[in-house]
Amino acid sequence: MSSKTSKLSVIPLGGTGEIGKNIIAFEYEDSIIVIDGGVKFPDEELLGIDLVIPDIAYLEKNRERIKGLFITHGHEDHIGGLPFILPQLNIPIYGTKLTIGLVMAKFQERAPYPESLVHTIEPGELIQAGAFQVEAFRVTHSIPDAVGYSLLTPIGRVVYTGDFKVDYTPIDGQNMELGKLAGWGEEGILALICDSTNAERPGVTMSERVVGKTLREWFERAEGKIILASFASNVHRIQQAIDAADDIGRKVCVVGRSMESVVRTAIEMGYLKMPAQEILIESSEVDKIPRSGLLVLTTGSQGEPLAALTRMATGSHRQIKVETGDMVIIAATPIPGNEKLVGKTINHLYQIGAEVVTKEMGQVHVSGHANQEELKLVIRLARPRFLIPHHGEVRHQVALRRIGHMLGYEDKDIALTQLGSRVELSADRMEFGASVEAGSVNIDGLGVGDVGQIVLRDRQQLAQDGVVIVVAAISKAKPCTLISGPDIISRGFTFMKDAAELIEGAQKVGNSALTVQLEKDQIEWVTLKGALRDSLGNYFWEKTHRRPMILPVLVSI
Repeated sequence: MSSKTSKLSVIPLGGTGEIGKNIIAFEYEDSIIVIDGGVKFPDEELLGIDLVIPDIAYLEKNRERIKGLFITHGHEDHIGGLPFILPQLNIPIYGTKLTIGLVMAKFQERAPYPESLVHTIEPGELIQAGAFQVEAFRVTHSIPDAVGYSLLTPIGRVVYTGDFKVDYTPIDGQNMELGKLAGWGEEGILALICDSTNAERPGVTMSERVVGKTLREWFERAEGKIILASFASNVHRIQQAIDAADDIGRKVCVVGRSMESVVRTAIEMGYLKMPAQEILIESSEVDKIPRSGLLVLTTGSQGEPLAALTRMATGSHRQIKVETGDMVIIAATPIPGNEKLVGKTINHLYQIGAEVVTKEMGQVHVSGHANQEELKLVIRLARPRFLIPHHGEVRHQVALRRIGHMLGYEDKDIALTQLGSRVELSADRMEFGASVEAGSVNIDGLGVGDVGQIVLRDRQQLAQDGVVIVVAAISKAKPCTLISGPDIISRGFTFMKDAAELIEGAQKVGNSALTVQLEKDQIEWVTLKGALRDSLGNYFWEKTHRRPMILPVLVSI
């Protein structure tokens, strides 16, 4: 039996204090609903890691109370973790048509998710999920079918904006439902959980239509082939690029696994409109098309080492070759941390002789997130009692708090959260409760969560100073003696042919360390290996000021 004395908890498990792996839980008595389940791409410190997903230990412990997972839109940082998260929870999921289509395409690469648990919803449709009455409302973003959610609870309404900007001229004609937001504001909104990504940027975000106009201008100038790198999920930009290519008589080749998947899904579901004539060609047909008659749509706008554009830039792509005079348009802003990778790709392209166009040279990219004036508009329309900045690093959250101050909110009315924070709401009060377990889980190949801080620390040591393997044979018969070795094998530490003196010294140090222990009649492997590590570690540091990982291999004969 619900009571208005109960508190509503808002628990961000990802996407707060960071960009990526968005997931947030709402809890009221015995009901929990979850919004989104994204990934974050690894930075340079996460050596060998493919993806980073949120830690859902808290959700797994409370699986029986979860009434559903609602998805705002189809970007990777909101759906990329679902193939790893949902099988652990086995709960109903809800999303708009394109969003569900993109999620299901992801599950085709892994084990399928039960169709009985998958629900396609429309904005305005009411879903009763335990104590929550959930309603999606349309927002404008850089992908079609994006929504925010209203959660009506026994103690009041909470609105989650999702990612948004206020685009008055959206490509698909689907405007953000500002009127609905204002109506809820009239009735009273308890809390607004708001996108803070661009809260530092003044003014308003330009419409996606600006990009279409700019792309067309660059396309008309190009003499060789055009290679356009963009986020695969930016269906509106892909549509404008295809329309422009059709107008100037270019065929279109889609390259890159994620780009191919999104384009295929968007065409099947009617979100990408193809021109009357056959404009799409396979990558195997590229050689049959004159360079001046080709547009390549590709992934790799973030400089990812294995992405298609990066492979083209280094000459390792099997079908597409960048040549002198080709135009490469990078229609994206580097995600924080990816600037060096993008810069490296651009340098490779210039070395080839390509013309490279970035957003600094013209409006080939606009953000999908609201700038300060749009954020002020949404907060004014919603008029929430409390404001919770979300979807951004700490500086973005603080910037949204400053906007809140401009609009008359005090610090006590604004909650700056961290991963695992529990914000407890009652009808007239907001406070922090006990935090829950939250963090990151690393995906490496098929391994989920098996690469933690210890393994990463080992990888960093290997990357910085290399490894030295020490092999020695010891007699079983007492008194134990050193039969052969220690032999030294080095990888990533020093080139052995050029370091004969160093290696010879290491052998003497290792021999001495083992002999001392054996003379004590000490044949415990742990002790012998420890002695080798300590003595050789000190020797190498003294001689080189490097600390390679030392791996003793002892054989009993």
